Amino acid sequence: MKLDYIIVGLGLAGLAFVEELVAADKTFVVFEDDSQTSSLVAGGVYNPVILKRYTPVWNAKEQLEVAMPFYYRLSHKFNIQFDQKFLIKKVFKSIEDQNNWFSAIDNPKLENFLDENLDSESYHGIISDFSLGNVKDAGRVDTKKLVETYRGYLRENDNIQFEKFDHQKIKFKNDVLEYKGIIANRIVFCEGFGMKQNLFFNYLPLNEVKGELITIHAPGLNIDFLVKSTLFVLPLGNNNYKIGATFNWKDKTSNISEEGKDELVEKLKKVINVPYKIIEQTAGVRPTVRDRRPLIGKHPAYPNLAILNGLGTRGVMIAPIMAKQLFNHLENGAVLNTESDIKRFE
Repeated sequence: MKLDYIIVGLGLAGLAFVEELVAADKTFVVFEDDSQTSSLVAGGVYNPVILKRYTPVWNAKEQLEVAMPFYYRLSHKFNIQFDQKFLIKKVFKSIEDQNNWFSAIDNPKLENFLDENLDSESYHGIISDFSLGNVKDAGRVDTKKLVETYRGYLRENDNIQFEKFDHQKIKFKNDVLEYKGIIANRIVFCEGFGMKQNLFFNYLPLNEVKGELITIHAPGLNIDFLVKSTLFVLPLGNNNYKIGATFNWKDKTSNISEEGKDELVEKLKKVINVPYKIIEQTAGVRPTVRDRRPLIGKHPAYPNLAILNGLGTRGVMIAPIMAKQLFNHLENGAVLNTESDIKRFE
């Protein structure tokens, strides 16, 4: 079998890159073994502002300009609504915190995302001693539904194999690669935390941080916006809300824990004051990089091998634009952004 590409991993990164291949009429096969779950359990929120410090997300405007049409096309392609737009309401902790909001609005990169008119309404169940700040151009992509739908689509078209990829079985033959009888021009690795087992790219400084979330049923809350305080409260519909997330740098497993649940429950006491029931708990390992920039580019010694990884907590926003940039780099020789090009670690 002769193909243009082999893709390893089908989370958000792999899915976004495959969409580039489909649009360009490239032939490909995906290998996916369900070893990484971060895209499946993620909250899926996209937010152009880092609210802890009131700073803009790196290249937020550019990311949204690519990401929003990308998810719109996927919704149209499958006739399924993946994207839910809503306001994010920031709970201010103090007058100083509120004043910092207004200072941030003066930043040209933030003025279109932060509403200068504060929300002074009192919402039943939300603990707040001050007004709330509205973040615009935010929302949520149902990443679990999206990834599962896309895997089904690839299965129907015989473009995916559900098995573990064995890096040691790659054979380099002149200008092409061979893997288990498949001849391909390139292999792109989108493995998330699994990159640690990739003998070609495990030299890159990928960090792993485990995140846990709980889903609660809270009939008394009744809000249609995301609350951002010491954690987030994300409406899912039917009085269900996703609560998250923890950051655990020691535990590298995707197993839920009592410690994680207890941490979320304790923090939630400071955010809502209505009864609720925990109906689900999930966990995943996020791939992050020390400089908080993605990892994309070609291997320095094997240019037929490439990587798309390190999307961190903002994969929904950043995956589509990084996939597009990597594809244009591989196919058209476009120069990568030096902040995301893996050459910065050579």
